[in-house]
Amino acid sequence: MALTSHTALVVALLLTVACTPADRLESAPAEGVTRTAGAGNGAKTAPCSPLETREANAPHQKPAFAGQTRACGVTTNTAFDVVVVAKGLESPWAVEPLPGGDLLVTEKPGRMRIVSAAGQVGQPIAGLPAVDDRGQGGLLDVALSPAFPSDRTVFWSYSEPREGGNATSVARGVLSQDRRRLDQVRVIFRAMPTYNGSLHFGSRLVFAPDGKLFVTLGERSDKPMRPQAQLLTSHMGKIVRINPDGSAPADNPFAGRAGALPEIWTLGHRNVQSAALDAKGRLWAVEHGPRGGDELNLIEKGKNYGWSIVSYGEEYSGAPIDNSVTSREGYVQPVYYWDPVIAPSGAQFYTGDLFPAWRGSFFVGALKDQRLVRLVIENDRVVGEEHLLVGRGQRLRDVRQGPDGALYIVTDEDNGELWKIVPKR
Repeated sequence: MALTSHTALVVALLLTVACTPADRLESAPAEGVTRTAGAGNGAKTAPCSPLETREANAPHQKPAFAGQTRACGVTTNTAFDVVVVAKGLESPWAVEPLPGGDLLVTEKPGRMRIVSAAGQVGQPIAGLPAVDDRGQGGLLDVALSPAFPSDRTVFWSYSEPREGGNATSVARGVLSQDRRRLDQVRVIFRAMPTYNGSLHFGSRLVFAPDGKLFVTLGERSDKPMRPQAQLLTSHMGKIVRINPDGSAPADNPFAGRAGALPEIWTLGHRNVQSAALDAKGRLWAVEHGPRGGDELNLIEKGKNYGWSIVSYGEEYSGAPIDNSVTSREGYVQPVYYWDPVIAPSGAQFYTGDLFPAWRGSFFVGALKDQRLVRLVIENDRVVGEEHLLVGRGQRLRDVRQGPDGALYIVTDEDNGELWKIVPKR
């Protein structure tokens, strides 16, 4: 992807700004300056201290190549304001900018709402099917049809209650002219098999440039289910690629193979809740790993990303992962991994004009670490990492770029918020 060059000189983020309650404007807290040997985006780098300095959970594990973990800290001279657009959202899970400046937001208990650009929170949109919101389940991601201005079609993923349990499903519907309901609702994809659990549903929806829809899926976490991430007879632990009507494209890598589910695009994933396209139209995904094993991957057709037989990190109990190693021939190494984990959710490659210094950066929301992570990527390798919004004390569930070039974020709280990141006034 093309990345804009900028200074490698260490600078402080100028984040503190006076505000008035009437503007509902909140200043981002001042960030500490990180020593950097180059801010990326074309700058030459030299040896430097990594941004991450906490003790690793699995210190005996070593990266497969230089820069695969604990990248150099980077800073830019970007100053921004955090506008709190709305409050009072119940565990918002996704935000999708609409044409005209309003925003479509999902709430985990099963509600979808429109929040106006001015911050007015609309009533729940009618017509959605029931969700199973136990544990990590509920109403999950939402994505507009690439032809939304003309077809008004909305796609969403959710944990569907089924006989014998639940699993991730994808539905589509047409938003009414008054934006109060979804019509012509139908389920276009059901991940199989059904399982009676409450963890690792995924799920992000990303439309590719060719109009196909990527759906990320978890492996349901429990040890008896983990082997299914390696089975082509199961959707668990996969990224699937489907047509907008739910059918499997004929050029999917396992279409036509006896016994394989034709929707599968890649396998060996644990729980992907972050996915976005880069400037070249390639899919990148960040998945929740075990303790010490969150990972960033460049998603390529038919590849196996290893879980649970190839992984960094350890069980959250501190025990080693059964039958797992950090590398094995035939399995893809992550582009980058975090130890300790950040608990990633939501992702966006920045392509806007409001923040030229951020153009090409990859943003990831962090639940556990309650911050916005910015990665600088060059030649498909992470060359710098920056942490923003530190100290705000909220779990960042999703981050999206709007047509206006602003970044929109929802926070995963009982009293969740919708934020808009804009240049400092």
